[in-house]
Amino acid sequence: MATLESSSKPFPVPNSTLSFWRTQPHDLDSHRSTEELPAECDIVIIGAGYAGACVAYHLLDENPSPPSILILEAREACSGATGRNGGHLKPSPYQVIINNAPKYGREAAVELAKFETAHIPAMKQLVEKEGIDCDFHITRAVDVLLDDGYCDEVKQGYDDLVKVGVDTVLDVEYIPGSKAERISGVKNAKGCLSFTACHIWPYKLVLHLLKIAVSRGVNLQMHTPVSEVSAAPDPSTGRWTVVTQSRGSIRAKKVVYATNAYTAALAPQYAGKIVPVRGICSRIVTPEDNKPAPHLPNTYSLRWSAAQYDYLIPRPDGSIIVGGARRDYLSYPKNWYNNVDDSKLIESAKHYFDGYMQRHFRGWENSGAYTDRVWTGVMGYSSDYLPHVGHIPSKPGQLIIAGFSGHGMPQILLSAKGIAKMIRDDIPFEETGIPRLYRTTKERLDSTEEMILATAGISKKAHL
Repeated sequence: MATLESSSKPFPVPNSTLSFWRTQPHDLDSHRSTEELPAECDIVIIGAGYAGACVAYHLLDENPSPPSILILEAREACSGATGRNGGHLKPSPYQVIINNAPKYGREAAVELAKFETAHIPAMKQLVEKEGIDCDFHITRAVDVLLDDGYCDEVKQGYDDLVKVGVDTVLDVEYIPGSKAERISGVKNAKGCLSFTACHIWPYKLVLHLLKIAVSRGVNLQMHTPVSEVSAAPDPSTGRWTVVTQSRGSIRAKKVVYATNAYTAALAPQYAGKIVPVRGICSRIVTPEDNKPAPHLPNTYSLRWSAAQYDYLIPRPDGSIIVGGARRDYLSYPKNWYNNVDDSKLIESAKHYFDGYMQRHFRGWENSGAYTDRVWTGVMGYSSDYLPHVGHIPSKPGQLIIAGFSGHGMPQILLSAKGIAKMIRDDIPFEETGIPRLYRTTKERLDSTEEMILATAGISKKAHL
């Protein structure tokens, strides 16, 4: 695949590490609907991951007069963050409010939590409506707090939300330290919180949506990296020119950036606003000849601080997907900050998952669990930890759905539905159902706020 490795812009690299989710490639993995690209179309969607597939799906769903849509992807289908994540659709019914209410007010912060929790029934409805075989399973998530000070801080925030009657915390149960280890099964738990979540096989979900799109006339083009989008639309036609690296250009009425970590490579106003952040994930298995390992009925997040945490889901095949390892690499920002190289493991963390279940979970000491696979992925972190969704300022006909900060599974599906409404029905952002704080604005693009390094306790000046 042609790349722009010589450029300082954040483009995808070749030869990415193979995630577990991508070990069973779909027929559309490297699909090209046509040998040549069309000269024109109504809508170009850049990115064939979760966001791009969902936008296309919602543009076509129950639409008797669908637009002509072209999806361009630099590598294989769903080869970015979605195909490398933990498979965890886990909303934030309390923490997102605690984090954002002081700055934006409680009403706007609660809006974020309600939007995320709405993704579970929305995903269930989608999977059932389209008959998607993606190991979808609704369960409980358990946030396990492993530091006394951090536990006290989270518990105080949770108690404050309970006192004022925030709806989303009605589903949240707090379990104190005296019971937390026994209930969660995690050693040294200081406290934990339990709430509804679900998990899926993300690659299978996305490829099913892409299959639907292709069956309804979408032109899907893999291994077709975009090199640039024109700075302005053509004055006579109002169309934008989307230039690919080796297959010519396309003129489109609208362009949707479903580009997440790679957004700034094509939309430079997002440089420093959506930053590539590299993470690491694994699959853990137990020996087939060993006695069955203890049952894990929930999904988990093990948290030592706001910045240091792991996450894991149990799989129907008995394996466990574990991601995070931030404790082993967070203090070395060159390993992860503004880093798009998912062809290599993070050296300081590649052995982090060895013996993980034995270290942290009661009853797993003699399980023989071992690391079967480790991979990296590149997420698009927003400098204010809020997604960028909507019309790009001063770019009529360009829209964005990106910057999900490693938390896109409970944010993207309904954001994409809102983007589709803006395109199909020409409605304003305020009528889409997308949280007001997600809206991409000139004020956010002009802001000097940088929370990514700050949350990790690293000075941006020192890093640079």
